[in-house]
Amino acid sequence: MDATNNRNYNCKDEELPVICKFTLASLKRDSADFLAYSPKFNQEYITGFESKITSAINIVEPQSETTERKLINGRIHTTMNSLTDPINRVIGYITLAPEIKLSATDFGLSALRSAIVSTNPENVLTSLPKVNLNITKYKDALKAQGMSDDLIAQFTNAATSIDIDYQKQHTIVSNRRGIVQNNITTLNILNDQLVEILNVGKIIYKSNDPAKVQDYTFAHLKNEIHPASKTATVSTDKKAGKTE
Repeated sequence: MDATNNRNYNCKDEELPVICKFTLASLKRDSADFLAYSPKFNQEYITGFESKITSAINIVEPQSETTERKLINGRIHTTMNSLTDPINRVIGYITLAPEIKLSATDFGLSALRSAIVSTNPENVLTSLPKVNLNITKYKDALKAQGMSDDLIAQFTNAATSIDIDYQKQHTIVSNRRGIVQNNITTLNILNDQLVEILNVGKIIYKSNDPAKVQDYTFAHLKNEIHPASKTATVSTDKKAGKTE
């Protein structure tokens, strides 16, 4: 484990290599200007920065885990969506059964449908037990109106399947968080180089090409990841000595 687990960057772990990739593209484009400013910014420097970015990506979210999480997420959504028609059918059977005095809301079906529409697996898992409990409680009355065992199984199987996949996702994220925490020094070193490039970029372009200053401003680069977000961002420039 690293001697220190304190991050020196003010963004999410997974955002740091993305911001660095934006900066790398600008650095490559402006390499002549950087090299004219200081011989430090030679090809070896650029290659080293690119290598650190690759290492950071493998630490934060390697491709194998990204693919696995996408597959799991897709399976969860497919399972949730497969309940849309069964929900409508059960509501119909409830309406046909005079001895069942519960509405779709009381039965738990409205909350389940809302959770599916909002693609919220956690709320689906919260809603399904109530639905399955009521299906079991009123099973005879529902079956008398035509509800099949296969339809009943769709709800119980969905609860099991979504819960297993949700836990798999949690395990992947939790394990990755621990790996990232044990490699904070590597990410901090990457951020140190990022801040150096951003500071020098502002020095070079503040007077003669203000438009390029945005490409070397942390807050702007962070917002580029989520352009629709209005969340305020705080630059790490100050943390490393921002050059005005």
